Amino acid sequence: MNDKTIRLEDVAKLAGVSVGSASRVLNHAPNVTQEVREKVERAMRALRYQPSHAARSLRSRSTKTIGCMFSDVTNPLYARAFRALEESFRSDGYMLLLAHGLNDEQRELESLRTFQERGMDGVICAPGHERSPEIAAVLNAMSMPVLLYDREIPGSRADAVLFDHVEGMKQACGRLFELGHTRIALALWNAGSRPVRKRIEGYRAAYRAANLECPDLILRQPTPTSSVYDELLSMLEGPHPPTALIAQGTHILVSALSAVAHTGRKVPSDFSVVSIGDSDFVQTHDPAISALRTDVATVAAHAKALLLSRLGKDAEDNAAPRRVLVPYALFERDSCAPAPQTAVPETRMRRASSPKQHSQ
Repeated sequence: MNDKTIRLEDVAKLAGVSVGSASRVLNHAPNVTQEVREKVERAMRALRYQPSHAARSLRSRSTKTIGCMFSDVTNPLYARAFRALEESFRSDGYMLLLAHGLNDEQRELESLRTFQERGMDGVICAPGHERSPEIAAVLNAMSMPVLLYDREIPGSRADAVLFDHVEGMKQACGRLFELGHTRIALALWNAGSRPVRKRIEGYRAAYRAANLECPDLILRQPTPTSSVYDELLSMLEGPHPPTALIAQGTHILVSALSAVAHTGRKVPSDFSVVSIGDSDFVQTHDPAISALRTDVATVAAHAKALLLSRLGKDAEDNAAPRRVLVPYALFERDSCAPAPQTAVPETRMRRASSPKQHSQ
């Protein structure tokens, strides 16, 4: 057709179907036979038809885009989550646009406002500042549906996919109790987000359920670029050191393992370790590290179902917020063993003259 602009009518004519049928194929409608879909797709390829997304947006009031904002996309677990979400929404014709909040409240607010201005069909949000009244106000004022990703924002009317951190911590602590560990350290971000709060709640609940006194050996990493190295080293060299550690995320885990190695302890014979999250580092470390993990594909499927149910002419925009609670599973590898019966021999301690800070 030379330089003539190819229209949907041209595609329908070549495919031998109605314009309405061609439009349904283009918009991924479910009520289209495989035969019609194949005819239209062949015609689109033959004519090199490029649909005008701007025109489609004006007609359908849909951009087929979902804004996704995570507090820290450098976290391998968020990277995996985004990849799973992207694949899940892609199967329904949606594209995800990612914004990095950097745990900065103003940047997070700017990202959310940009999603609104750009006309996203929906928003998936895991802000670092979930207690911010400003973020709650912006989310509630949005004209599109919002899904919270493991966050509880006071006053928010958004649906949410939440992880069951309390039961996950009970699983991890329970297994370590079975191995004879009663002094378990817990290393977390120094943040007030739902995951941190719930993990501490689960840690303490596990001790209560086992009728054990909780030592509250909780380490807080102040910022994403600092570490728990010095604090854990001090615990390990104290009179009543922990014999096991549950650590949140790769950054914390790396600095914690450095502190353990500095004291001469060996994993798992002298010290047991469980990771919260199952990153590549956790799986390939020697020894491979036991991990609490969720099925990211299942989480993504729940997120898509909740968000897309709020779109379309039959959506219940004013329905009460819905919550889906996703369980953790403890995947055991080689980093846990029975608690040592005696302290690490002094001859095996490798104290450096000046322990250095390990920033991860």
